[in-house]
Amino acid sequence: MSSYFTFPRRIAAAIPILTTVLICAAECIAEDEYFDYEREHWAFVERGDWPVPSFDDVRHQCWVRTPIDAFVLRKQLERNLRPSPEAARETLVRRLTFQITGLPPALQEVEVFVSDESPNAYERLVDRLLASPHYGEHWGQHWLDVVRYAETEGFEYDAHRPGAWRFRDYVIQSLNEDKPYDQFVREQLAGDELNPEDHASLAAAGFHRLGPVRRNAGNAEVAFSRNEVLTERTDAIGAAFLAVTVGCARCHDHMFDPIRQTDYYRLQAFLASSFEHDVELATDDEKAAWRVASKAVEAEVKRIKDSLKDAPAEDEERLLAELNTAQAKMPLPLPTISSIKNDAKERTLIHLLERGDPEKPGELVTMRPPGVLLPEGAEGLPDDIPTPRTHLAEWITDAKNPLTARVIVNRLWLYHFGAGLVTTPNDFGINGGIPSHPELLDYLANELVAGGWQLKPIHRMILLSSTYRQSSEPNAEFHAIDPDNRRLWRFSRRRLAADEIRDTMLAIAGTINLKAGGPSVIAPVDQELIDLLYKPSQWEVTPDEREHHRRSIYLIAKRNLRLPFMEVFDQPDLQTSCARRESSTHSPQALEMLNGKLSNQLAAAFAERLRREAGSAASDQANLAYRLVAGREPTEAERMLSTEFLASYSLREFALAMFNLNAFLYVE
Repeated sequence: MSSYFTFPRRIAAAIPILTTVLICAAECIAEDEYFDYEREHWAFVERGDWPVPSFDDVRHQCWVRTPIDAFVLRKQLERNLRPSPEAARETLVRRLTFQITGLPPALQEVEVFVSDESPNAYERLVDRLLASPHYGEHWGQHWLDVVRYAETEGFEYDAHRPGAWRFRDYVIQSLNEDKPYDQFVREQLAGDELNPEDHASLAAAGFHRLGPVRRNAGNAEVAFSRNEVLTERTDAIGAAFLAVTVGCARCHDHMFDPIRQTDYYRLQAFLASSFEHDVELATDDEKAAWRVASKAVEAEVKRIKDSLKDAPAEDEERLLAELNTAQAKMPLPLPTISSIKNDAKERTLIHLLERGDPEKPGELVTMRPPGVLLPEGAEGLPDDIPTPRTHLAEWITDAKNPLTARVIVNRLWLYHFGAGLVTTPNDFGINGGIPSHPELLDYLANELVAGGWQLKPIHRMILLSSTYRQSSEPNAEFHAIDPDNRRLWRFSRRRLAADEIRDTMLAIAGTINLKAGGPSVIAPVDQELIDLLYKPSQWEVTPDEREHHRRSIYLIAKRNLRLPFMEVFDQPDLQTSCARRESSTHSPQALEMLNGKLSNQLAAAFAERLRREAGSAASDQANLAYRLVAGREPTEAERMLSTEFLASYSLREFALAMFNLNAFLYVE
């Protein structure tokens, strides 16, 4: 008995020894040597040209609406599964509208679709939603999660980056225009090199500025900080565009994937000559006026700080208050694009760092993509190439690159079905998931490339499929065979994300402000949260209250202060790439929905809308509430419970209860 319980401890004790042995073994591999089995990992091999499956059974032939269905159905039949029935039309219009726009369907939109008996009604709905400007806002948030978008630098100072919001607007506009994905990637990696006079391209290159930056007394180019910046950018490129955990090779050869430490620093070398650059958009007169105003404030701040040095204790509180007042007078930053630029003279020499320590540099390395994805003996690029990131972008977006197209179509699949064909969307390596439908993954990737890298046709193929239109109703028999629904025998219901919940509450309450683009909004929060900031002046609430009700994507993305409502519903922490938002369930969520300021304010507005549009009859109020909240009429039981509730409680409390229904929080 005792040996049984001590065995795991023995294994744990042996892990450090085994790790050391593996590291030493890895370091014995020549830097350009890659074994055949390493090159044969599914993600690193050329995409296959797989034929679309065909079926003899007429029932199967009828179910197959798009090639997607053929690949999915074949996998189902192999496991003795069959598709679920098609979802009700009320369910489909709600599902589609949320998935494409992140907003609930309007009452009239539901009525029109449900009553439309034409054979192409569903296709027209899909096309109309994909053409909506709200598509870019919703799917733009998905991309912002992946590229770790934030408008502040994190760490203790968490300074705001003027003009960072322009990257967000660039993403939204690009998606709405259905900009080819390869162009979208190239502009983010090298927009400043490709088109240095174009403001959109400069904003796109702000991708490299999105990560956290540790300021050493205001200087980000101290050797240690510079290494952190280059490391963070390299890791982000690997995760976002290639779904490869290159960061694991910073200190030694990757323990699992065929990524050598030399690969890591050669990839980093593409970034060695790039430095942060704020492109000012103001005129010379505006710049001069700003300098005069800021110098006056800086002089006042210096005077107060000098007084604080020798001030008696009883004067400190007063002087600190004066200091905060003076700092708040600093003029707003001039219009700026947060971007980068190359400076060959200041190029950072990239060394192979012993254990990743910048104080232990080894041999110099030159630019080259990871060797496992290159022919044997591929040479690096010389350091004097004037556009290094353009070369990197061209390699990443090459149609023959086995990763890039697979990675992005897997992300699209993830956001439509709740799980990717590869369940680890930021890791296609050996430790990542194995594709549930490898032929389908390659088929979609090939279709993307053949279609000019445009994403909307892939969306359309997915959304028009019978696979997507299935009901989410459970089936005990099939659940026993495939509990995780990897064979897609039904549609997986999902909880709305934090931004969707907030935006939907605003929409249902009738207070949403659909203004698009522009500087981010700072909404009110409790003062005790503001007091925790390095400078409380960093949270100057937007004075126009109408702005506070804009869509969540337009709220400021500040690393050191997230809105409690958004945080409790699993908003990412904005530090690293978030491939897939978690969907946790815990008591603070219920407390926030029942007692939070936002939910109660919007419940009051929702109650006023019900009173205004439904009149005073409880049954009419219940009918309208369910149509707005759940996209359908209430059942008889729900109608009875609602009228009984309204007989005892206020309409505001009823509206608040409606926000807490599963029918509101989940999409079937």
